[in-house]
Amino acid sequence: MNDMLKNLQMRDWTETKAHSSWQIFKIMAEFVEGFEALAKIGPCISVFGSARTREGNPYYELACDIACRLAQDGFGIISGGGPGIMEAANRGAQKAKGKSVGLNIQLPHEQYANPFLDNDKNLHFDYFFVRKVMFAKYSQGFVMMPGGFGTMDEFFEVATLIQTKKMTETPLVLVGRQYWSGLLSWIDEVMMKKESNIHPEDLDLLKVFDTADEVVEYFRVFYTTNKLRPNF
Repeated sequence: MNDMLKNLQMRDWTETKAHSSWQIFKIMAEFVEGFEALAKIGPCISVFGSARTREGNPYYELACDIACRLAQDGFGIISGGGPGIMEAANRGAQKAKGKSVGLNIQLPHEQYANPFLDNDKNLHFDYFFVRKVMFAKYSQGFVMMPGGFGTMDEFFEVATLIQTKKMTETPLVLVGRQYWSGLLSWIDEVMMKKESNIHPEDLDLLKVFDTADEVVEYFRVFYTTNKLRPNF
């Protein structure tokens, strides 16, 4: 019985290895398609946030306003391409007649392409890590609206890349002081002061705002002295 189980496990492992080898080509294809498409679009700002935030919610309306005004300043707007805050961001971009980009991914729930994406700028991904590389490489700034695990993942990914200088220093904005205050207090009091796991200057990478005026003005000032270019 043990020999039979061992043989079955070895067969499964061999099949998994063969599948993994072919998987490399699919991953490469996603990278190539994404790089070629986004390189043509020009400077963009990514807006992240919950897929569950619906029209009429103050954060939905604020995301739409921020994206609209950034698009009026000439930035394309990138979102995850789905509903909620992503939809609001693309809606704002289209309202300003700006470039409206979606980096969509197939998920078991919540994810579908929102109706405010440019037809030629709706990209699809199977792999989260490839998708996150596209956000990180081609975004000239990151606007973090309130969200869940996915938003936190994207927030800490970007913060880590900037902190470790794996990408150029890029605006990282958190919108909604009330929403983010608990997390920021924990980062300050526990992560930094109690455990010394980050340096005080790391907190300077994060800017917290409540209004579209503050966000837009921050980007305007930042890019009076910084170049618009891919981040790595």
